[in-house]
Amino acid sequence: MKLIEETTDYLKEKGVEAPEIGIILGTGLGQLVNHVEIIKEVSYNHIPNFPTATVEFHKGKLIYGILEGKKVIVMQGRFHLYEGYTLQDVTYPVRIMKQLGISTLLVSNASGALNLDYNKGELMLIEDHINLQGGSPLAFKGVEHLGERFVDMSAPYDIALNRSFKDIAHKNNIKLHSGVYVSVFGPQLETRAEYKMLRLMGADAVGMSTVPEIIVANHLKLKVAAVSVLTDECDPEHLEPVDISEIIAMATKAEPDMITLFKELIKTL
Repeated sequence: MKLIEETTDYLKEKGVEAPEIGIILGTGLGQLVNHVEIIKEVSYNHIPNFPTATVEFHKGKLIYGILEGKKVIVMQGRFHLYEGYTLQDVTYPVRIMKQLGISTLLVSNASGALNLDYNKGELMLIEDHINLQGGSPLAFKGVEHLGERFVDMSAPYDIALNRSFKDIAHKNNIKLHSGVYVSVFGPQLETRAEYKMLRLMGADAVGMSTVPEIIVANHLKLKVAAVSVLTDECDPEHLEPVDISEIIAMATKAEPDMITLFKELIKTL
């Protein structure tokens, strides 16, 4: 709690005042900030107790400003277990955003399509998830001082927010699938056998993030919703080598639809 207060006080001194909505931008999905009327931006490596993004395509900035008339705080770049961070490190920014005042968290990520009815370049609204990262961001001594230890996860994604996303997608002619996201450790991509296993488990998309942040958001009683940009197709019977630069390019191509969803949703909040 002392670390959280130290970080929060620093950001308040920098001019971050009572944001309503937190946004986490995933791999290749940083262009939403171009639509934000920026009041203040701070590099992660300047923020006390904050992790530092080590992935070259993650910007590593916390941005505070106005989007569609609402005060937002945006993570342009997130943290992953595969960078060597702990689950507490990865989710620390969510706790900071809550401490600053947010009541809603919107999350994006780039992921691989396991469901063969889904195509790369399309979007998937996350309605449920499977945690295969080997731990919980709530499994530490003293967690009860930050919120209830045994968090209910029967509906981790806000039903009303998801309904709004679907309505917005329909009105704007955006193809938005709904499905189950499975989070793995990474950074290596999956083998054919692993893709088969994940599909048998009931997952529609696979990635290396998001689930820890969603767990902590629920711990903090935030309303939360998440959208995956499907950047590649994970068909184990016709698997081809994946180029990370192609994944980034596909995320960038699909990003405008995600931006539309986020902006239109924020208007309604």
